[in-house]
Amino acid sequence: MRSAFVATCLSLLSSTAFAQTAPMPAAPTIVADPAAPKGKLSDAAIPSAYRLTFTILPDQPGFSGHDEIDVTVKAPTKSLYLHGRDLKVQGAYATVAGKQIWARWTQVDATGVARLDFASELPAGKATLSFDYDGVFGDGASGLYHIKVGDQWYSWTQFESIDARAAFPSFDEPGFKTPFTVSVLTAAGNEVVSNAPEAKVTPLPIDPESAAAKHARATGVALPAALARHDFEPTKPLPTYLVALVTGPFLHEKGVVAPTPERATPLPLGAVATGAQAGKLDYVMAETPRIVSLLEKYFGEPFPFPKLDQIASPVSPGAMENAGADIYGDGIILLDPGAPTGQRQDFGMIVAHELSHQWFGDLVTPAWWDDIWLNESFANWMGYRIGNEWRPELNIGVGALDEGFRAMNTDALEVGRPIHQPITENSQIDGAFDNITYGKGGHVISMIAAYLGDEKFKAGVRLHLKRHAYGNATSEQFFQSLADGAKDPRVLAAMKSFVDQQGVPVVDITHQGGKLVATQSRYAFLGSAPRPEQWTIPLCLRVDATKTCTLLDKPVTTLAASGTGVIMPNVGGTGYYRFSLEAPEWQKLIGTFATLSPGEAIAANDSLWAAFRAGKVPASWLVTAAKNLAANPDSGASVDGGSRLSGLKLRGLIGPESDAAYRRLMDSTYAPRLAAIGFNPAAGAHSGDAPDKQKLRQGLVGYVVEEGHDAAVSATLEAAAEKYLAGDKQAIDQAYLGAGLETLVVKGGLPAAKKLVEVGLSSEDPTLRQSALGAAAAGGNKEVAEYLLGLNDPRLRPYDRLGLIFGLARSEGAADYTGDWILANYEKLLAGGNGVFITSRLPQALSYQCGAERADRINKILGPKVRAAGAGVLDFERTVETIRHCGDLKAAKGAEIAAAIASGG
Repeated sequence: MRSAFVATCLSLLSSTAFAQTAPMPAAPTIVADPAAPKGKLSDAAIPSAYRLTFTILPDQPGFSGHDEIDVTVKAPTKSLYLHGRDLKVQGAYATVAGKQIWARWTQVDATGVARLDFASELPAGKATLSFDYDGVFGDGASGLYHIKVGDQWYSWTQFESIDARAAFPSFDEPGFKTPFTVSVLTAAGNEVVSNAPEAKVTPLPIDPESAAAKHARATGVALPAALARHDFEPTKPLPTYLVALVTGPFLHEKGVVAPTPERATPLPLGAVATGAQAGKLDYVMAETPRIVSLLEKYFGEPFPFPKLDQIASPVSPGAMENAGADIYGDGIILLDPGAPTGQRQDFGMIVAHELSHQWFGDLVTPAWWDDIWLNESFANWMGYRIGNEWRPELNIGVGALDEGFRAMNTDALEVGRPIHQPITENSQIDGAFDNITYGKGGHVISMIAAYLGDEKFKAGVRLHLKRHAYGNATSEQFFQSLADGAKDPRVLAAMKSFVDQQGVPVVDITHQGGKLVATQSRYAFLGSAPRPEQWTIPLCLRVDATKTCTLLDKPVTTLAASGTGVIMPNVGGTGYYRFSLEAPEWQKLIGTFATLSPGEAIAANDSLWAAFRAGKVPASWLVTAAKNLAANPDSGASVDGGSRLSGLKLRGLIGPESDAAYRRLMDSTYAPRLAAIGFNPAAGAHSGDAPDKQKLRQGLVGYVVEEGHDAAVSATLEAAAEKYLAGDKQAIDQAYLGAGLETLVVKGGLPAAKKLVEVGLSSEDPTLRQSALGAAAAGGNKEVAEYLLGLNDPRLRPYDRLGLIFGLARSEGAADYTGDWILANYEKLLAGGNGVFITSRLPQALSYQCGAERADRINKILGPKVRAAGAGVLDFERTVETIRHCGDLKAAKGAEIAAAIASGG
């Protein structure tokens, strides 16, 4: 809808950037065209440059734009396909040799494919396509969206994967890289930030006595005192999904990243946030330069764009690597001085991930979405690697292995996909942004890098960037660069075997004739029969301290290793595979869990649990392993067993009859460790401890209180939380705020939940807002769930609501009610337009259900709706299979689990 306000503003300006309205009327919103491409566009027209002029007043419902695209037309034509979604195009025409050829704009499908029908034939050769149009702001992190923060309105963009088309007509594919020249007209005084440096700002005063101004007053349209036009320099070649612009009364701190051996001049650096975040930009300004410098050192190349802005958004649930203008959720980069270890780990990993994309993704971009895995898998690995180098004391690196092992439960399903898969339709694109791409892909990159050695792997990466700078590349081209740079062609077979096929290999290690024999197969859950596969596995095994590495390229391999010591078949935990051992070897390995390195401890425990879920080891071993791990000094390894046991409880595999025994087990396992390291909830009480010890304490408090229901620790937290809400902000540290607030809801029920919702919605502090709303959901019951799911408060943003839904779905007392509510309201939730971050993941909120009957009901009610919508189909089918496997495990092992919990192992 073209707002009256925007139309009035345009009539007041002397700018000639806006073309006259086309004489051909606009077509209906969507008119189906069976001939339209469902995925990749043809090469009928290739764009070479964009000039985009937006009018953005964030407090209005919509925006307006003028878009010019220089193209080369392959052959004479009367029509062209391109992209645009839910745009009201007022005029469209092509200019060829100074002559305008008018065109009719028609959107032909819901994903945003559009057709231009020209009044006369468009000749082959150079042309400029021009559009005047209006769009509507979104209210979630998708397309061009706006949010009210306090009493001010702001706008941001989130264009990956295919949401640039919701902001401007375009050839919205990664393979089309061109320069973009962006201009924004907005209220004077607003900040505007885009990918390139700002070239100039031109004031555009409004004559209050003009006819248009008088008309605006008469119709109730509020005009700003003046407008300004912000013009930006042309960008380096970019795909549409990396274009960014933010507009509003932002805070914008500026500094530089000092020169480095790779870059002779300072790099302009900025931090951008809403006014509510005043005083919180220091950390990102102070820490970003070191991460940039470490990345330049790794890649051997300077930062590839002329400036960098780090931008915060209150509704982004993740982060986006727009060239020179990264956008993050507020809570990721706006850290308080006393931020807990976990939050600082997230900062380091996510900022390093997004900034590594400036080279791997922005400088060199996938040719099509089937290669997006390479972008994200590599950046995920780099995020942990560079994050760990940035602040070694934060122990960030082990998180990569944990993420990879958790992805194995998805990868082991019969329903699924390989990392690298064909994408033939637009509706399939968002499904590629899953834990297979991030968790598995990052782990596979880590495995290959570890096998080759850092220098050889780095040489291949640098070669790849040099070969394809400011262009596009495919997976095959990356593989070739890696092989050429590493001078080891064998790596291609290993990498392709993990990238091009689905599934998790399991390596069974046995003693045969005094030798160790490795037998590989595809891992399968109880009740599952996936198709057999074979891999080329870079296996690194040690017997005691003696390490042996080899490539397993056959079903059965005799290893050079031998001996009677403790066998650890995944040295460092870097291998993307599970392993199985003979019973005596398992017992010896479990006995060392307290002293294993973090990566090996997590890898071994994952393989032990996998063996249990395959029916090969008893449940009692899981309890013994959890107790042994509790003594491991690493914060992640120490609670890994408790995390997995609590997952059984959440899904009903530990039933109500075992509640008391379960609480005793969890409290007796973790309370002594907490007592040994000490616990005081006051802010900064443990600030002198090493960061990993601080994180360990936070994890232990969670398991002792939330799972063990320890009365003394719960009472301490509850008292601290009460003082915090009464105004004593030093009463409880940020690390324990969520757990403390949750104790209030557990005890106080609905009144306490209502109080926390008000606290959360009244705050723009990301930690308090998320902690308060998360505690209201996590401590809930059916009554609380009814209230939260029916909440109708204008301050509740779409991302807040989805956070409540996922929190309730995990809440033991509210999970069933929430699952039923999701089934009844799925279409309404899907219509929220939350983009790549949320919509396709929505089915995962049901994954905590358990049993064949529940799976059948979900599939019957929701299956047709999901498949009709086309978004989240794979995640839905994975969810249904997961629920079935849970039922299989419960039927086969439920009694055994109960006995193990009762006996404490």
